[in-house]
Amino acid sequence: MQRASRLKRELSLLTTEPPPGITCWENENQLDDLRAQILGSADTPYEKGIFNLEIVVPERYPFEPPKIRFLTPIYHPNIDSAGRICLDVLKLPPKGAWRPSLNISTLLTSIQLLMAEPNPDDPLMADISSEYKYNKQLFLLNAKEWTEKYASQ
Repeated sequence: MQRASRLKRELSLLTTEPPPGITCWENENQLDDLRAQILGSADTPYEKGIFNLEIVVPERYPFEPPKIRFLTPIYHPNIDSAGRICLDVLKLPPKGAWRPSLNISTLLTSIQLLMAEPNPDDPLMADISSEYKYNKQLFLLNAKEWTEKYASQ
């Protein structure tokens, strides 16, 4: 019961006061199956891209983090080809930094931030990570190309 009322409150806040460049909604009226869109931030290779995400809210939420993955392909060192995201707030301690005080809005904002500032030292995609570190121009070119190919409307 607590989970449902918290999710309703979070979704209503995401609807009335969404973080800039982020939208989130229920998928087919399922409170535990959400969809989100993140707009690529200006001055990043993802600029003008619209990235779709799937959010699966576990039974034990907020004591367990939601499972979030990209549905739109994205060229990024911390996001793999299945859309999985390597981000500490998406994992439980001791390896992760998830806390019940965090919410879906915070997570989506953190993902948006990760898109703008990849963490090449904790990669899911080693090849993209070394490209980001040692040949940034090529990385930016590839990321921009993927954004135009998969994330433009």
